Amino acid sequence: MANISGVIKSIRDIMWQDTGLNGDAQRIEQLGWMLFLKIFSDKDKELEILDDKYTSPIPAQFHWVKEKGNWAGDDEGMTGDELLEFVDRQLFPALRNIDLSTGNRRAVIVREVFDGNNNYMKSGINIRKVLNKLNEIDFNVAKDRHAFGELYEGILKELQSAGKSGEFYTPRAITQFITDILDPQPGEKILDPACGTGGYLTCAIEHLKKQANSVEARKSLEQNVAGWEYKPLPYLLATTNLILHDIEVPNIRFGDALDQPLANFTEKDRVNVILANPPFGGIVANGNETNFQQNYRTKESADLFLILMIHLLKQGGRAGIVLPDGSLTGEGVKQRVRQKLLEECNLHTIIRLPNSVFQPYATVATNLLFFKKGEPTKEIWYYEHRMPEGYKAYSKTKPIQVQEFEPIKAWWKNRKESEICWKVGIDTIVDRGYDLDIKNPTKQEEAHEYSSAELLTMLSVSLQHSNKLLEKLKMAI
Repeated sequence: MANISGVIKSIRDIMWQDTGLNGDAQRIEQLGWMLFLKIFSDKDKELEILDDKYTSPIPAQFHWVKEKGNWAGDDEGMTGDELLEFVDRQLFPALRNIDLSTGNRRAVIVREVFDGNNNYMKSGINIRKVLNKLNEIDFNVAKDRHAFGELYEGILKELQSAGKSGEFYTPRAITQFITDILDPQPGEKILDPACGTGGYLTCAIEHLKKQANSVEARKSLEQNVAGWEYKPLPYLLATTNLILHDIEVPNIRFGDALDQPLANFTEKDRVNVILANPPFGGIVANGNETNFQQNYRTKESADLFLILMIHLLKQGGRAGIVLPDGSLTGEGVKQRVRQKLLEECNLHTIIRLPNSVFQPYATVATNLLFFKKGEPTKEIWYYEHRMPEGYKAYSKTKPIQVQEFEPIKAWWKNRKESEICWKVGIDTIVDRGYDLDIKNPTKQEEAHEYSSAELLTMLSVSLQHSNKLLEKLKMAI
């Protein structure tokens, strides 16, 4: 078994030396496509052994390893400018235009991955070094694959601090908790319409594997667990993530979930379970809001995704999603969206999370909403999740942990009001204009007294911000 963590550390060190890579997100993308191709190729070898009729969709000259002298698998093979030119001018163009006429779904995955990603490395020697380190891992060895799968979660987590890419990663504690609560069953259709790096999908897959008692049941996971993602990097990372979880052909659609009229989704498209952290704080592009009914049109992505998810659920279907405080309140379209949710679904539980759960990507307060389609809401239970004792905020080194949700699981089946749990009847909510941003009634507002030094710092920051705004105004005049 390879020293997986040592291999990844060595690859990082090599990439830091390459002048073409700038920033964590770019390094992750570079590592992403190389990992994908290695994992895909190892899977190809396994499929060829299991099925004499199987043929890899990748043309022979671009296989990771096929015979001595091959471009990637031979440690003494192609290097330097020759390798760099091969990758940029032959490998990427060939895989972006791979033949799809055979109907091999794995060919589609290769094309979609390479069509949206790039080689950023400028040194063929460094590329050779990375390839050689990856050759130390055999993804067909269960121990190697399992060990790497755990490390891969850490790589994905790094996206939280990699600029805008943080929006594609949901902390494992949250994906696991929502999956455990929704409890997907074999045969049910499960969807994440904004799947990012695939955290919810892999949690659902592992949950279902425990209940799959036959080869047919495990095979059905490939079709029944589906995701949609519209950006190339998270699509690549999610696809790789699912292959690492033994999904031969990940059922992930590369495309925008909001890019077609709602009416196009009919009963055959509906699902039993939705787990999602839809994009929030974003503005939809390309006029996609016109795909929705006039009274629900807005450019705020979180609100449109909520309408879409209500539509996509079967009668009796259930959902667990992340939404910011901003989606719980507001007038106009926002109010009408919430009214639709409460009238068409039983929004039975809202878990209120601390502001810092998604730091450093986002510091807004977020909530976990659980609802079931087919019956109107009569009352909503609220649960205020509090940080562990001694924590002022979650951080990169102190993220939210899976075990923190154990008290909520224990409360879930035997609900009682307390200083952190309360319920609100539908009449109260209607009187509030369907405002769901209901604070803990037992919690007193805390008065914060600032020191002179804190006040001076706050004033200085405020003045700096004001000066920047004034400069922008002057330039605009």
